[in-house]
Amino acid sequence: MNQMSILTDVTLCIGCEECVKACKNTNGTGEDQPWRWQRKIDDLSASRWTTIVSRPEKHYVRKQCRHCLEPACASVCPVGAMHKTPEGPVVYNPKICMGCRYCMMACPYGIPRYTWSEAVPYVRKCIMCYDKIKSGELQQPACTAACPQKATIYGNREELLQIAHKRIEEKPDLYIPKVYGEHDVGGTSVLYLSDVSLDFLGLKKEMDDKPLPPRTWAFLKEVPYVFVGVGALMYGTYWVVERRMRLEAERRGEPWPPSHEKGER
Repeated sequence: MNQMSILTDVTLCIGCEECVKACKNTNGTGEDQPWRWQRKIDDLSASRWTTIVSRPEKHYVRKQCRHCLEPACASVCPVGAMHKTPEGPVVYNPKICMGCRYCMMACPYGIPRYTWSEAVPYVRKCIMCYDKIKSGELQQPACTAACPQKATIYGNREELLQIAHKRIEEKPDLYIPKVYGEHDVGGTSVLYLSDVSLDFLGLKKEMDDKPLPPRTWAFLKEVPYVFVGVGALMYGTYWVVERRMRLEAERRGEPWPPSHEKGER
């Protein structure tokens, strides 16, 4: 199946943030809040899945989930809440998430965010409007459709790579001779062309072209609670799920635990 991707050309971006507005409106993420754990209100957050990073000399760089071809976040998720779709996007299922936040530690770009302010917190990040495109509600991600300069475009990954390399070939004095995301950590579904270094977008300086999943668990073994037994892990999963169901029942004004008498015969 074709890997659908996004190509962002930094040289064309004017920093208007129309992509940010479109993302927020489409996904209903709400207003940005100045939480104390954020460095700036326009950092990525549970309510801001894409943002514009201002760089020197009027360079504007869109930051979002890179949707890795072999995502470390999905490889470490013990319940499969974070997973790679055949079409390309890496998506998240909050119904089965146990809140371990392994995905946040594993991501080489530091993308996933947590809704710390909520009683029942979830992970949040760009899903490339996957559900709405799959249902036919959208033809492309809201962010790419909204860009007035076509600085960020949507399409088949191989075709976007051809476009990117053609631009570099036609204007070698303008672009850095590299398509960011073509090979990084095994390749990503979000690609970049730029005339300035984008190394600042990577959280880990030691990143190379090798996929991270085979190496991720070696890193996570340094985290103490990875060593808990299977029994403790199962209990923890049960506790998180039961707590979420209880809080949801309380929100709806329903009794907990629920009565099953009506379903019995």
